[in-house]
Amino acid sequence: MKSNTIYIRTLKRAEHTVFCVAKGQKTYYDSLFGRSIPYSSGQQVKRSIIDSICDVLNEVPSPTTFLFDVTKQNELKEGEVYATCDPTYVDQLFGGWMKAAKGGKERTLKRRSPLSISAMRALHPLLAGVNKENASFDRSDRPNNEIIVRDQKGNVLTEDEVTTFLEGKDRSLSRKWIADLSRATGLFVVDVAIDLRRLFTVSLNSLEPEISESTVEKLKEEGWQETKNVFGPCLLAPKKIREQWAEALASALINWKITSNQARTFSLMETLAISVSDNANAIAASIRAKLVDQEAKKAVPIVEEDMDDVKTFVTLQAGGYLFTQGESMNALSDAEEYIKREILSFDFENQL
Repeated sequence: MKSNTIYIRTLKRAEHTVFCVAKGQKTYYDSLFGRSIPYSSGQQVKRSIIDSICDVLNEVPSPTTFLFDVTKQNELKEGEVYATCDPTYVDQLFGGWMKAAKGGKERTLKRRSPLSISAMRALHPLLAGVNKENASFDRSDRPNNEIIVRDQKGNVLTEDEVTTFLEGKDRSLSRKWIADLSRATGLFVVDVAIDLRRLFTVSLNSLEPEISESTVEKLKEEGWQETKNVFGPCLLAPKKIREQWAEALASALINWKITSNQARTFSLMETLAISVSDNANAIAASIRAKLVDQEAKKAVPIVEEDMDDVKTFVTLQAGGYLFTQGESMNALSDAEEYIKREILSFDFENQL
């Protein structure tokens, strides 16, 4: 690949699960097919990938500063939230940051993430959906439950008052009914674009600063070297860091998982196929769906295993959900190694 950007498309299968909670499961409405489609936001996917990178490197993510102001009423008012704006933290370098100080007395520091990440959404509106289920929180078998009943004024009723109140009422106080919980099932895709020009560099543009002067000096002392790319003068991370963090990034892009997946609705969300390319149009065609019967509303998933400008990796479990020919038990490890090689093959030191 000779492009400055690596595109990665991942096909996953989710089964009766929740990966973004809002009234059970977040959905959007597809007006073309008239269906509610479950999704996980790009921000949640990004957070999951960044967390996975930190796990691989066994590093604690960067600290966050929360500011509060005391009001005239002697109450706390939420203020700004600051990132560290320090690229020596891997989650900062790959995740980006923004620090806008109150009052405008300090320069705003802003770095756009070199990773552009889509929402995890249906491969096709007909190949994913939500279903409803009812659940109960039942502790009626435990004799040591504490039951507290309050009247309209907030006063706690005595046990005798509660017993009197419940006369003639068929009501359990140790059991809660939870209706209409949404669960997601189907085939989902996520797209990631890696801007190699900015992946390991931090801009030195003083008009639109990414880092403070003190951070510039700190990075130079730690071996970051001055260079140039199409965005202007910049600092480049040392080769050792690039190699370690590229390996962690490749691993995270293959092995990330939705970290908010609820325990009672756990799904492996197994990966069925991964495509890698420097061509955005080609990557979109490599893993896709085809409408085969519009009236019956049927669509089939398609993975192109031998496509120009695209390297595709298909796992063994993919054969259970789509027609494949080249499944491999080493598909994910091969994809991880391929992505790492493609990242490190970029000439970071001589971009111009």
